Amino acid sequence: MWHYLQLSAAVDREFASALSRIVPLIAWEPSISAAGVFRKEEREEQLTEPPLRLRRFPLQRGYARFPVSLVANVVERQIARMLEQSDDPSIDPLICTTPYWAPVAERWPGPVVYYLTDLIAEYESASRPVVERLDRKMCAVAALLCPNSQRLAEYLNRWPWCAREKITIVPNATRARNIFDAPPGDPAPLPEDLVALERPVAGVIGDLSGNMDWRLLLETVERTPELSWAFVGPTTSPIRRPAQSHARSTLMQMSGRVRFTSGKPYGDLHRYARALDVAVLPYLRREPTFSGSSTRFYEHLAACRPMLATRGFFDLYDKEPLLKLVDSADQLVAELRRLEAQNFDDGLQQERWRASRTATWDCRAQQMVNALAERLAQVLPSKCFA
Repeated sequence: MWHYLQLSAAVDREFASALSRIVPLIAWEPSISAAGVFRKEEREEQLTEPPLRLRRFPLQRGYARFPVSLVANVVERQIARMLEQSDDPSIDPLICTTPYWAPVAERWPGPVVYYLTDLIAEYESASRPVVERLDRKMCAVAALLCPNSQRLAEYLNRWPWCAREKITIVPNATRARNIFDAPPGDPAPLPEDLVALERPVAGVIGDLSGNMDWRLLLETVERTPELSWAFVGPTTSPIRRPAQSHARSTLMQMSGRVRFTSGKPYGDLHRYARALDVAVLPYLRREPTFSGSSTRFYEHLAACRPMLATRGFFDLYDKEPLLKLVDSADQLVAELRRLEAQNFDDGLQQERWRASRTATWDCRAQQMVNALAERLAQVLPSKCFA
């Protein structure tokens, strides 16, 4: 039995679900509360979207901080939970997705995988010295390190016990069912909540929050009256930078050719990506975004539509010509007009389609399983990887 600790976002569910199609797996999702230390109930669910065996468990808020970690007895309780669900703990892999579970990883009897999808040391709520200390512990105990970007791999490789042979980069991805059987031609019809927009339609999909350059977007929208704009995703997260927040608010107050939808289930995003004439990935260059892997990129890659992106993700720097990188509103406007002159056909649909076929969560999961099997071929039986 594989243990996935912990689920924190939609992409965790996607990756864990893909893994569960290869190996037996339990995904652990915490219910964090101020009274977590007093709660003992667990609840198991069999999710269908995506398919996944999920166990919810109570967790004390601040569980990783001393002395809360001692009072709440977090490490012992979590190990006991997983042991109860294990077939043979000595060979059952544990996947940790955050450095705060390092004390659990150190005491787990089976192999440990560190699946790092964010530069958590750069979180505003994190203490960098504490996170780096925990990351070093993870690197020391893990049999396999799986950052989702080259930049995160370089971060881990700073320490001698994070040797490159222990590192396998496992980027973000999209669902296998989002991949076309053959390269598409024109964009798909607009979803119901966008049908009022006149083509051509440029679009931004995903969490519409503070990791995007709203000032650049506002200027671009104002300078492209010939385009309609679709913003698909939640806008509930506050933006701390006043100028960026004001720009988002200004865009949200527009009507006519500008349309904001509410947040959409992860499984519906491909419908919107396929319907766009051109996708825009307007990231700000800031941590922790800059060091991660862009989920938006892989959703749009599967849709095969043209993509224009700012340099807010280091991981996108080597993705040209699958997308076009821009550095300013002037460049973004110029590229949009160039694409419009080509009827939004940049001739790269087939290249994107070919690249998308190996950029699925199933491929990523198999990559991790294969890497761990190779690392532990002389230690663990082959049944652990089938």
